Amino acid sequence: MKFSSVAIVGTGSFGTAVSTLLAPKLGQVILIGRNAEIAKSINESHRNPQYLSSVGLAENVTACTELDVVKDHSLIVFAVPTGATRDCAEMIKGIGISKDTVILSCAKGIEKSTGERMSEILSGIFPENPVAVLSGPNHAEEMAIGQATCAVIGSEDMSVAESLQDLFTLPFFRPYTSNDLAGIELGGAIKNVYAIAAGISHGLGLGDNAVAALVTRALAEMSRLGTALGGKIETFAGLSGVGDLIVTCFSEHSRNHRVGLALGKGQTLEEAIQSLGMVAEGVPNTLSIHEAARKAGVRTPIIDAVYSILYENQPAARAMQDLLSRDTRTECE
Repeated sequence: MKFSSVAIVGTGSFGTAVSTLLAPKLGQVILIGRNAEIAKSINESHRNPQYLSSVGLAENVTACTELDVVKDHSLIVFAVPTGATRDCAEMIKGIGISKDTVILSCAKGIEKSTGERMSEILSGIFPENPVAVLSGPNHAEEMAIGQATCAVIGSEDMSVAESLQDLFTLPFFRPYTSNDLAGIELGGAIKNVYAIAAGISHGLGLGDNAVAALVTRALAEMSRLGTALGGKIETFAGLSGVGDLIVTCFSEHSRNHRVGLALGKGQTLEEAIQSLGMVAEGVPNTLSIHEAARKAGVRTPIIDAVYSILYENQPAARAMQDLLSRDTRTECE
């Protein structure tokens, strides 16, 4: 399976970063977004004026606001927030694409209303098309400037995963493959909640010991919930599990960590989101993941604590103290 061009749906930071990865490998890379000014700037100055504005884009990267151009490409990358994935997919279905077109999802989250993962949404809307996911410790800010990065590409069809692996492999970008879509997507979604918790802990000044303990127990909790929801345990020890958990809980690039940091320093959720100015997937993810955990009957004290802060007006310091004062247990639980 070979790709000659790609349509990237979404002109945000991740879509822009993906365009920098694929431009050296493909003849045409087109970014599709809703903002005509962003598209105009990309076409005229080869820069995205709103996201990763310091990064120059290659000559073969163009942009438009017309979604129907997707039908001309053998690969469609979904780089929109999770809440927009279904609507975008439904619109593309109405346009009509070849059944051979590969669809790659880069969003990290599960749908609030249904609890479905992005690949489940896309497979339901495009049942004849190959669907894959890309995840891992992949901050767009570092990918776009060629800093060393690893990722995992998942598909039920390993020939599709391997074709995408070949496409995305660069001297600084190393993708691995997997057939565990559930584990990959759940790891990428659940870690967003823990990044908020880590940010809150940093904002409260709890110290490195506390944050290290939080992240360690978060991995245990993620693995417990993720396997209950269909993922493989080994996936959570990989790039989309512990790898993504580490980077998003400690990096200054992490939007979810920055929201948590603001909450820990006393801002309201509304103030934290407004000051961020971008989508932090962990905020809506907390709702959907908390609900999924309750339905699955899985014990998730860290997710519960973040949920109480975001949606039950629990003071951050009190929620963190409640975590420490729970009944003691063995570490393997």
